[in-house]
Amino acid sequence: MRNVNDIKKNNIQSVNSRQCFERLSKVSDSHLVDVRTKPEWLFVGLPDLQSLQKKTVCVSWHVYPDMEINVNFESGILDSGINKQDTVFLICRSGQRSSDAADYLASRGFTNCYNVI
Repeated sequence: MRNVNDIKKNNIQSVNSRQCFERLSKVSDSHLVDVRTKPEWLFVGLPDLQSLQKKTVCVSWHVYPDMEINVNFESGILDSGINKQDTVFLICRSGQRSSDAADYLASRGFTNCYNVI
């Protein structure tokens, strides 16, 4: 996979940040994945899920500085402890990368992916 056009579109549902937080607080096997780049994490910061006793999972969809799709994206998700049946909420700056990443995960067998807008 080298191009987002290679990814099958899977009609991923979008949720807003309030809906995401509510579901993260109620669903034990739910995770927030930040797909931005490392510089974005460092300069902008990360969502704080301490009140839910959870941590944001950071796996870049694009690799800085070339912004190529991360060929290790799925393995990064799985290595973080997320299972394909877990509920996965994906975020980025504008919603486009997280939407593409959610489509990709769905095409790889993840059954509960949501794009946070």
